[in-house]
This record gives sequence, structure tokens and C-alpha cells, in this order.
Amino acid sequence: MNYEKELNTLREDLEKAKSLKYRAEARLEQLNKQQQEIVDELKDLGVNPEELEGEINKLKEEINELFKEANELMPKDILEKK
Repeated sequence: MNYEKELNTLREDLEKAKSLKYRAEARLEQLNKQQQEIVDELKDLGVNPEELEGEINKLKEEINELFKEANELMPKDILEKK
């Protein structure tokens, strides 16, 4: 067994692992910063991040109601004649 070659391979692998670790840590830090920016933006809009799903559902319902109302106000009889 060539110990020097084996040791060099281990060193190279260790350097690759360190590099991957540093990149992963930097990416995690970036994602955490983005998450905080989104949370801050939601708070500025008056939405609690924990209540986001409920707020989305509420807005969907409101949009559906507005579409329903708009369709009811359309003069169907005139549109059907054309």
C-alpha cells in the first residue's frame, strides 16, 4: 500500500469536503436572510407569517366572490344575442 498516495487522497477529499461545507453554510446564510426579508415584508403588509395560509384562503374567497358578482352583473341576454 502506498501510504503517501493514500494520505494525499485523504487530504484532497478533506479539502473538497471543507469547500462544500463553506458553500453550504454561505447558501444557508443567504436563504435565512431571504426568509427574514420575506417575513419582514409580510409584517409590513400586516400579515402574520403564521397566519399566511389563512390569509391566502381569505383572499382566494374574496376573488371568487368578486368574479361571481362581476358575472352576475354582466348583461347575459345582450351578450347571447351577438
